[in-house]
Amino acid sequence: MADITAPSDPEGQPEQSHPLYRGDRDRVDALLACEQPGEAQLVDAARLLMRYQGFPGARDLQDDLAKVLRLWGLDRDALHVRTRALWSSGFRPAPAVADAVGSGFDTADQDA
Repeated sequence: MADITAPSDPEGQPEQSHPLYRGDRDRVDALLACEQPGEAQLVDAARLLMRYQGFPGARDLQDDLAKVLRLWGLDRDALHVRTRALWSSGFRPAPAVADAVGSGFDTADQDA
């Protein structure tokens, strides 16, 4: 009889799926394609590294995020120093238009 248990991590715990995996996979793929990161890419990478730190699953995302840092010539500490400086200088990410909802969004393209 075949073993149908979930794959396990190195400590033998079952792997978990993350509810934000699909969108994060797209973001990580975009980061992998970025040779020279801008402010938004640096912040995205730091945010995703923190989200998946210690998470018992999504090993492919964790491995690819480590690869992103290598491609950019950074380590976690250097990335966090840069992103803390960005946030301290007043950086705020642009709103995601694709996720916009509400009456202001619904009427934005109507002529007055």
